[in-house]
Amino acid sequence: MIGGGILGLATALKLIRAHPNLRLLILEKEAELARHQTGNNSGVIHSGLYYRPGSLKARSCVTGRRELMAFCDDNAIPYEICGKVVVATSQEELPRLEELHRRGIANGLKDLEIIGPEKLKELEPHATGIKGLHVPETGIIDYKKVAAAYAEKIRDAGGDIRLSQRVVGILNRPEEIVLQTSGGDYRTKHLINCCGLQSDIVAQMMGGDNNSEEEHRIIPFRGEYYKIAPERQFLVRNLIYPVPDPTFPFLGVHFTRMAKGGVEAGPNAVFAYAREGYRHTDINLTDLWRTISFKGFWAITGKYWQTGFGELYRSLSKSAFVRALQKLLPEIRESDLVPGGAGVRAQAVSASGALVDDFVIRQTRNAIHVLNAPSPGATASLAIGQQICEMAEKNFQLQH
Repeated sequence: MIGGGILGLATALKLIRAHPNLRLLILEKEAELARHQTGNNSGVIHSGLYYRPGSLKARSCVTGRRELMAFCDDNAIPYEICGKVVVATSQEELPRLEELHRRGIANGLKDLEIIGPEKLKELEPHATGIKGLHVPETGIIDYKKVAAAYAEKIRDAGGDIRLSQRVVGILNRPEEIVLQTSGGDYRTKHLINCCGLQSDIVAQMMGGDNNSEEEHRIIPFRGEYYKIAPERQFLVRNLIYPVPDPTFPFLGVHFTRMAKGGVEAGPNAVFAYAREGYRHTDINLTDLWRTISFKGFWAITGKYWQTGFGELYRSLSKSAFVRALQKLLPEIRESDLVPGGAGVRAQAVSASGALVDDFVIRQTRNAIHVLNAPSPGATASLAIGQQICEMAEKNFQLQH
């Protein structure tokens, strides 16, 4: 397996538990596990509210959330099911709020409730809106701790995890796959690619029917956060979200109480000039060329240029960022926010410029590639891992 994020580790855990005699090796290019998407997200246990009923995201999120909580209970990993509110601040947002309510019910969520301003004030005294949707099953967690626990279980079961092993080439032969890495060559009969931001590049290295780059490609979007100053954290009790903009596939800037302490505001969503571009100044010319040479990038730019410009403006202007937050929390001020971290989301985009909405997992003769697994990938990690495990059993003819 390639990729030591939460999804790769969850898949490995499922595989080695189902097949204790399996020789399992995980290669991770960084010096630590969960370095990128897993370690730089907002730490939310998603309920399954947003996703199209019947989609892989919807099914995986609801079942994965339950399995994640059971795993945490068994392994003393702290989490909290604190609930969240999605706040409508204008009349035009009300139909979309009601559609979220319908989706949540269709996806099996419990105790969803459309609430008025009075109930909203009870839940979040400093939030303002004309209506809200209370989602009691949303929670908070530290996914790096979850990933570390997965890794410990894998090692205890006999799996091998090797760090600082960057894959630089792959020889896909009829009888074996040779992984050429910064630490030497590895030979295997079967490969599972859970490389997140690099997943399409690894698939391309495999060649042949593994290469999906003409079909869709990973476009990196950076999400930037601010932290709320400690003396102003009383403004947020739990999680406060806007009604999502239907013209843009991200959830909008929101407030999140963190499992490890503190409150974050964000993220925005701006195009990153590097797949691991956590700062404005991070530029990787190879990554940038891979993006701008893809016709899907120009198609998406044509569709979303106005929204994208607004996101970039909020990235460069703290006052603009604060104005977006004030729609939900009018009392928030520029002086309340201190710079936080950033994450980069791996978003698959089709050649026609559509942002791929669901998880994408591709099988070939000797490989499985996870080519799109953004949010709620961490929440759903064990459920997705189980699906990949079942694919591997069938595709690779693994024996129990």
